[in-house]
Amino acid sequence: RNDMIRVVRDGTSVYEGTIGSLKRFKDDAREVTAGYECGINVEGFNDIKVGDVLEAFVTVEVSRKL
Repeated sequence: RNDMIRVVRDGTSVYEGTIGSLKRFKDDAREVTAGYECGINVEGFNDIKVGDVLEAFVTVEVSRKL
């Protein structure tokens, strides 16, 4: 739910931002298992079109080691 999301259209990333809300039925959800329907609000972007791919991801910072 607090992860980042990328909107991909025709193989090109058109938006990268945060997930505003995630709902399963009418209830807020922290996560939704693959294969289940849900509602996603992409914060700051409302130009979703049929065929767009939504990719949720987490950015992890790894410290360098010598």
